[in-house]
Amino acid sequence: MGLIVFFSCSAPPKRNCSDFKTGKFSFKSIIDGEEKETTFFRTNDTEIDYFEGKQDTSSVRWINECEYILKNKNPKSKAEEKSIHIKILTTSDSSYTFEYNAVNDKRKFKGTAFKIN
Repeated sequence: MGLIVFFSCSAPPKRNCSDFKTGKFSFKSIIDGEEKETTFFRTNDTEIDYFEGKQDTSSVRWINECEYILKNKNPKSKAEEKSIHIKILTTSDSSYTFEYNAVNDKRKFKGTAFKIN
């Protein structure tokens, strides 16, 4: 008697990071129980963020195809001096899910950014 075993293999998550290296994006987060939206425009080496009427500019340094470091060009506090490590985990046609943390901080957070056409 033969035994047939089927294994269900799901495809690895889609990661077309190059589709999201540059462009205009939006990201929503919950801050103090309230949903807030940030929009940002990223080129290969600069990211400009717009949040609650304020603009911040950061340098972008790509570590590899799916990871980069943001460093605020004009920090106004000690917290803003810390670089942010961002790793794209998965992508879809119009968005990417990412993990981020301040460099050397073990706490990691997740978010999803949507590309704006």
